[in-house]
Amino acid sequence: MNRRQTSLEARIATLKQAIVRLGDLRPGKLSQQYNVCGKADCRCKADPPQKHGPYYQLSFTRNGKSSTQFVRKEDLAVVRQQLRNYQRLRELIDRWIAWGMELSRLRLPQPSDRSRSVSPKRLKAESVVKRRYKKPISGPRKF
Repeated sequence: MNRRQTSLEARIATLKQAIVRLGDLRPGKLSQQYNVCGKADCRCKADPPQKHGPYYQLSFTRNGKSSTQFVRKEDLAVVRQQLRNYQRLRELIDRWIAWGMELSRLRLPQPSDRSRSVSPKRLKAESVVKRRYKKPISGPRKF
């Protein structure tokens, strides 16, 4: 095992520990909303209007389904931390994938490591994929 492999394995182990320590996770984006009510003499109808709010809304997509949740003001700090933890998780996973791909490439046998008993002709024959060609269908297709 070479030095680079050892280094990558140590980095990945450290990264895994960082993932375990992240805490609660929450995907999505947090937005601030201001609303106008239906009362005619309300402050939100004044000139200039003073809208009601802020109200905080969390939007996210999970398993192909979009969803929105309102977040109470007292829960805002916790939800923001969960969002940061999720972003950090994504960054760590991206780094893990990059390092894992490099490590996998390094672990593959190099051409100089292969046995000399395999002839170049045999290697070429093994790499060629044989394909079968079907006869073209003549006439209209029926489905």
